[in-house]
Order: sequence, then C-alpha cells, then structure tokens
Amino acid sequence: MILKEMTSEDCVDVLARGHIAHLACARDHRPYVVPIQYAFESPSLYGFSMPGQKIDWLRTNPLVCIQVGEIENNEVWRSVVVEGRYEEFPDNEQWHDERLHAWSLLEKRSNWWEPGAMKPSPAGETGKTVAPVFFVIHIEGVTGRQSAAGGN
Repeated sequence: MILKEMTSEDCVDVLARGHIAHLACARDHRPYVVPIQYAFESPSLYGFSMPGQKIDWLRTNPLVCIQVGEIENNEVWRSVVVEGRYEEFPDNEQWHDERLHAWSLLEKRSNWWEPGAMKPSPAGETGKTVAPVFFVIHIEGVTGRQSAAGGN
C-alpha cells in the first residue's frame, strides 16, 4: 500500500461526493466527536441538528474539525480533514435566507435530517417541539491523504 498527500482539488472532490462526516469540537479541554450529515458548497459545509451537547459546545467554542472519508477496501481509501469555524443560523427573520439556503442544499439527499433530528429522550418523556438548528462551517483549511494498493 502506498500513502500520499491529496491535492486541494482532490480534497474538494471528496467533500463534494460525501454527505456523512465526523465533526469534532472541544470544550473545557475535552474533545467530542459526532457523525453529521452535511452539504458542501465551496467554501462551506452546511449542517443541521437539534439542540443538545454538540450545539452547546459549538456555541462555546466555534472552532471545529471535520473528517470525511471514502473507503473502497482496507488498502484503498481517502480521508479529508477540514479545519473551520461554526456559525449558527438562528431561527429569526434576519437569518431566514441563510436557513432556507442551508435547507435547500441539505434536502437534496434522502434522509438528510438523520442523525441531526434524532435525539434520545429519557424513558417516559414525550417529544417536545424544539426549533432545529441550521449552521455553516466556514472552511479555513483542508488536507487529505489517500492510499492505493500496489502503488496505484
């Protein structure tokens, strides 16, 4: 297996093809990583979530890292790491167009709201109506590596 750095263009191609990522954030010197669905529109990634730990942490520290991977098999894979900054689109008139734009990008994929809209609730608790959170990750840097079997 050969390992090599990916070009910026190759990284963008992986981001454009993908829709599932791992988002890492940190608060009080503790890391937190969760899967998200995203939509890529250069130079940004758009996402959706219900309020919870991830959103609380992102509001406290907007610096994030996102990893997107493509795995063909154990010897052929690509991994792209994005460094960026979280910005929330509040549910108000001022951010209406941005929320609508994020929604329009995300809804192009089936089940785009999963896992963002799925939040576990304690036993016996009924669902409460809570406004979803739409957000953008402003990409500040992208790197990638890929492997190839037999030096391809």
